[in-house]
This record gives sequence, C-alpha cells and structure tokens, in this order.
Amino acid sequence: MAIQLQHVSKQFHKKEVIHDVSLEVHAGEIFGILGPSGAGKTTLVKMIAGIDMATEGTIHVLGSRMPNLQTMARIGFMAQSDALYGELTALENLHFFASIYGLKGKKKKERIEEVLQLVNLTNDMKKAVHQYSGGMKRRLSLAAALLHEPEVLILDEPTVGIDPLLRQAIWEELERIRQKGTTIVVTTHVMDEAEKCMRLAMIRDGRLIAVGSPDELKKQTGTTTLERAFLHFGRAYA
Repeated sequence: MAIQLQHVSKQFHKKEVIHDVSLEVHAGEIFGILGPSGAGKTTLVKMIAGIDMATEGTIHVLGSRMPNLQTMARIGFMAQSDALYGELTALENLHFFASIYGLKGKKKKERIEEVLQLVNLTNDMKKAVHQYSGGMKRRLSLAAALLHEPEVLILDEPTVGIDPLLRQAIWEELERIRQKGTTIVVTTHVMDEAEKCMRLAMIRDGRLIAVGSPDELKKQTGTTTLERAFLHFGRAYA
C-alpha cells in the first residue's frame, strides 16, 4: 500500500476542515480526489505530502508515518499556487529545483530537457516566468514536480488554466509515468478528469462520502455520470 490514512481529521482555529477520513491508495495507481472548491482536497493532499500535519489520526506514505523528511524527498508535489521564481527563467527555475532534489551533471541536464519537452515549454525556457501566462506557469510547476522521478506524485488541480489539447497530453504522460510504477494522486473538480482515474475518493465538506472506481461509483448509485453519482452520495451526508 503506497498511502494509508487512518481516521484523519484537521482543524484550523477550532474549525474542522477534514473529518475522520480513512482511505488507502494502492501502489502504481492514479487515484483521484474529487470534490468542489472548499471541500478539503488541498488540505488532504498537503497532509499526505507532509507539508501539513493532521490534528488527529495517522498518515503513512511508502511505509513511513508522515511527516517524514526522507519520505518527502521521494514525493513530487504540485501545489495549486505556483511556487516559482518570477524573475528567473523557466530553465533557471528548473536548475534550482533540480539542485534541491540532488540531481547533477548529465542526469540533471537530461531530466530538465525531458520535462520541458513534456509540458511544451522548450521554446519558452529562456523567458522570465513573470512573463508567462497562468497556464504556462501551471505547466512549469508540473515539470518541476516531475524532475526527480518521484515514487509518489501529488498534483493539486494540475490542469487548471491549461488548454484541452495539452491537458490530454499531460494525462497521457501521467499514464506512462504510472506504468513505470509511480503512484499518482490528483485532486480535481472536473468530471472528465475524474473518469481517467483508476479509483476516486469523493469529498464533501471535509468528509469522505465514497471511494471506488468511476464505474463502481456509478453502478452503486444507478447513475450514468460521476456528477450524478456525487450528488447521490452527497445527499446521504446532507
């Protein structure tokens, strides 16, 4: 089991934003966390990545209880807000992140070239990031998260602001990465992206309302779309 959450809750200023969530993510799968804005998706993945701590419960990633610095080095994390240096070029940003990840020499050069090509930024790699559009910044953030070929890749709303053609290319690459053994966790509120996940956790108001494959969730609710399945499960917790 790559990721395991047991009775995880999180409070901010006495307000509970995650309530008693237990779930497992299998090694080598694309696992989606589906829910509307404000449902708690970002808080959940930050705790999985070790960036934030649970108020209650335990989280294990790759066999270690989080947060754990050694395990965090084996995780790639792409946040909703782009953690980039605007005055640096894309290439300079990637050199910086590659150094943090311990990449050196030929390997470092190869990985930077590969991720730039993947996100279609090779022609713009010497442009300062503050000149980038929002979609270009998202693509560069994804490239940075992929640099060190992490065992677990956590992507928080990775394709917001990205055009449909590139979004499709990114999902195809995620599948290739998965086939090499990487475990991928993706948050989304977009139903067609949720359909691409092998299994899903549906989150509403910080509560886990359902877990299963897209087909299983639709079958359980007798619906033909994930949106209707989500609404069905949500009513049970209303």
